[in-house]
Amino acid sequence: MRKTVLTIGILSLLILTLTACAQQGSADDAIEAYLNALVSKDVIRAVNKSCLDWEEGAHAEASSFESVIVRLDGLSCDTVSVSGDQTLVECEGKIIANYGGEDQDIPLSGRTYLAVMEDGEWKMCGYETGRSK
Repeated sequence: MRKTVLTIGILSLLILTLTACAQQGSADDAIEAYLNALVSKDVIRAVNKSCLDWEEGAHAEASSFESVIVRLDGLSCDTVSVSGDQTLVECEGKIIANYGGEDQDIPLSGRTYLAVMEDGEWKMCGYETGRSK
């Protein structure tokens, strides 16, 4: 009886731990969600998917697409390094913005995104250009 209670307790703890980890998502998912918010012209969601330090940047980036037709093409993000609660992510694909009938490609491959764990979830927290391949 005691062994059964102990086994159930350990299994319950394991399930709770796995559930908490699954709810956090991944750093890659956070960057993809941010980029999708940008092209959806959803300023509030872009800000919500950002860390506190990047909220102003998110607002500016999302607002810059408000008056153009914009879409994502070939988005795929992968982790390149992890250091504690910070992860560097690189993406492939591009944002295509249509300005007055002309498409302008904004490649994502030239950026290295920073994702940080904040308030229990991964959030976009800026990027550098020129680090990628």
